[in-house]
Amino acid sequence: MGIRSIFSSATEGQPLSYRGSQGFSKAIGAEAGVGETSPASFHITVGHPPGTHPHEPRLVLRGLAACVCVKAPAVGGHMPLWRRKSFWLALSVFWLLLILLGLFPLRLAVPPRPLPGRSQGWPRWLDAAFLRSFFQSEALPEDALQLRQAPRGSSCTWGACFDTSKCKGNLLKIFVHAPAGPTAEAHRRILDSLEGSRFYALSPAEACLHLFLPSQDHRGACGPLPPHWNGGRNHLVLSLYPAPCTRLGQAMVAEASPSSDIFRPGFDVALPYLPEAHPLRGGVPGQLRQHSPQPGATLLAVAEEKGGWRTHASACPWDGHCEQDPGSQQTRPGETLPNATFCLIPGHRSAASCFLQALQAGCIPVLLSPRWELPFSEVIDWTKAAVIADERLPLQVPAALREMLPSRILSLRQQTQFLWTAYFSSVEKVVHTTLEIIQDRIWGASGHPSLMWNSPPGALLALPTFSTSLKDFPFYHLQQGSSPESSFSALIWVGVSGEPLLKLIQVVAGSRHCAQILILWSSEEPPPDRWPETRVPLTVIEGHRKASDRFFPYDNISTNAILSLDVHSTVSTSEVDFAFAVWQSFPERMVGFLTWNHFWNEAQGGWGYSTELANEFSMVLTTAAFYHRYYHTLFTHSLTKALRTLVDDAPACVDVLMNFLVATVTRLPPIKVPYGRQRQDAAPLVAEGPGPRPEPQPLAQDCINRVTARFGHMPLVSSRVRMDPVLFKDPVSVQRKKYRSLEKP
Repeated sequence: MGIRSIFSSATEGQPLSYRGSQGFSKAIGAEAGVGETSPASFHITVGHPPGTHPHEPRLVLRGLAACVCVKAPAVGGHMPLWRRKSFWLALSVFWLLLILLGLFPLRLAVPPRPLPGRSQGWPRWLDAAFLRSFFQSEALPEDALQLRQAPRGSSCTWGACFDTSKCKGNLLKIFVHAPAGPTAEAHRRILDSLEGSRFYALSPAEACLHLFLPSQDHRGACGPLPPHWNGGRNHLVLSLYPAPCTRLGQAMVAEASPSSDIFRPGFDVALPYLPEAHPLRGGVPGQLRQHSPQPGATLLAVAEEKGGWRTHASACPWDGHCEQDPGSQQTRPGETLPNATFCLIPGHRSAASCFLQALQAGCIPVLLSPRWELPFSEVIDWTKAAVIADERLPLQVPAALREMLPSRILSLRQQTQFLWTAYFSSVEKVVHTTLEIIQDRIWGASGHPSLMWNSPPGALLALPTFSTSLKDFPFYHLQQGSSPESSFSALIWVGVSGEPLLKLIQVVAGSRHCAQILILWSSEEPPPDRWPETRVPLTVIEGHRKASDRFFPYDNISTNAILSLDVHSTVSTSEVDFAFAVWQSFPERMVGFLTWNHFWNEAQGGWGYSTELANEFSMVLTTAAFYHRYYHTLFTHSLTKALRTLVDDAPACVDVLMNFLVATVTRLPPIKVPYGRQRQDAAPLVAEGPGPRPEPQPLAQDCINRVTARFGHMPLVSSRVRMDPVLFKDPVSVQRKKYRSLEKP
C-alpha cells in the first residue's frame, strides 16, 4: 500500500494503524527526510499540527523510532484547478518577459542553397567577429553539417529524370520547341539570347535537352504540350516570370522566385524576378556610388509592398517607428534605388522583385525569412553578398547591422556588384547561367568549382573546356598563390612572305623567354622550304586566310603566354623581354606597343576610334601584343558566329573585337609599354580612323558600333598610364640600366 492510498483512506483526527514493511519504511523515511525507518507499526493521523497551514494537512506518524510530520499529498493526487492555471500563466509571462528583454538574442543566419558536393551547415552563422555577443560558435554541433536533399514534393531527381547519355561528348545542346500560337515578348527574348550561342541546336536529334516555353490561351488554360514530350524527361520548362503551367511531368523547371516548398534542389533552377524592361544583352553596370560605408550615410532602405523604397538615416526596424529617427524618405515604384547600405526585404514572394534592385544598387540585401528560393542558389554562395534574418525578432536586426565591421560591409557590397554584372544584368546572362548550371551537372566533378562561380570574372567567362586546373587560367593566380610561367610562344601571322619575316624570327628567337615560334601561314604563296636556324622549335601552321584564324586555340601552343605578331611587326629583343616581364605581373590583361583610343561621336551619335598617338588609349593592336592563350578559347567558343564572321569580312575589326573581349572579362584597360619612335612612325595601321587620314573605310570604322551592339554595352576602359623600366631615361650610367637598348634611337 502506498502513502497516497493510506492518506486517502484516513479521515481527519482519526488514527490508523499499519504494520510497515521494509519497502514501506524506506518510503516513509524518504518522504520524511529522516532516512530509513525500522519496519514497525506506525500510527497515522490526519491533522494539523502546530505551526502548519490550516489548508495543508499533514500525516502525523508515530512509531517506535520516530515521530515525524510529513506534508500530505492532495487528496485525489491533483492540484486545484485555479492553482494550476495560475502557475502556467505565471510561467508564460516569465518566458515572454525574457524574450522581450533580449536575453535570447537574434542570430543572423544565411541559408543558401548548398553547392553540389559541398557540405554546408544549417544555419551558417555570419561574422562571428561582430556577433560574439549574440552567440557562442562552439555551441554549433559538429553533426549540423549536412546537405539538403531533394526531392521535396516530387520523386524527380537529376539521376532519375534526366538521361545524360544523350549528351554527346558530355556537351549540352538545347533544342527549342516552337511555341504554340503567337510568340510572346518574353519568349522572343529567350530565343534571341539562345540563337548563336554554343548551346543552341538546330534539330532535336542534336540536342540532349529540349526547351519548352509554357503558355496560356485567352481563357487562362495551359497550352498544349510539344511533340516528343516523353513525359517531360530531358525537358526544361523555363519562365522568366512567375506563371502557372510550369510543373509538368518529369521536366526540370526554371522559373522566377520559386516557392521553397515546391523547389527541388539539384533538379530545378531558381531564376531572379526580372522587370519587364530588363535589357536583352549587356545591361547597365552596377550603381554602387560609394566605395566604402561613410559615416552619416543612409543606412537602411525598406522595401514597400507596392514596389517603392522607404529609407532611414539610422538603423530602425522595418515598421518605421524609431525614437531617434529624424524621418524617412520614400521613393515611387520604378525610381532608382536610394544609396543605402542595407536593403530590408520582406520574406513574402511578392517582394522578390526588390532583391534584384538591391543587387544592382550595391545595397546589401537583408532578407527577412524568405519563403522563396534565392536565384541560382545551387552555385552562388549568397553568404558573401546577402544577410538572412529571422523576421520574428525585428528589434535585434538593426543592432546587429550597426555592429558589422566596415571591411565586411565593403566586401558584401563589392560582391553584389560582381554578381549583378556576371549573372543578372541582362536576359542573355540569366538564360546562359541557367544552361551553364545544367552543363555543370552533366560534367560532374569536371564542372566549374565554387571559386569560378563566386569570384571574377564568373563562370560564364571561365570555360572548363579550356582546363580543369585553376592555375591554367589567368584570373586565379592570387587566390592560388601561384605565378605565371616564365616562357612564351610567339605566333606570327603571315599574309605576305618577304624579308621582314626572317628578321623578325631572329629577333624573337633571341629572347631568353621564348619557348617556341609558330608561323600561321595565310598567304596564297606556298611557305618556303627552308627556315632560319633558331635555338627554339619553329612550327608552320596552315591557315585558312581568315582574320579569325589568328585567335584559334591551336594544340601546337605549349605555353600560356602568347606573343602575337604580324609579319610587318618591328620590335627589338629588349622590347620583347620587358613587355613579357610586365605581362607576368598582369597575366589577365593585354600588354602591347601600339595603341588606339575609342570616343563618342556626338555628331554621328555613335562610337568611333582613333589611331593617332594621344595621351589616352583603350586598345592595343594585336600585331604586337602579349596575352594569355585562354583568350583564344574564349574567342572561338564564347563569341557568336556572327561576330567571328564580322572580323573575317572586315579584318580591321579583329583588333577591336579582341580588345572588347578582354575588357569584358577584366573590366580593366590594356597596358602600354615603350616602343621605338622610328618603328612607331613606320608601323602600318590595319585600319584607318578619324582624324587627318582621309576617307576611312566605312565597314572598318563602323565595326566598333556593330560590336558594341552585339555586346550590349561599351566594355572598353581608357588609360593614361605607360609601363616603363626603372631608371628609364634617368640621368644615370647606362651600365646600371637593365633594358638599356630601349633608349637607343
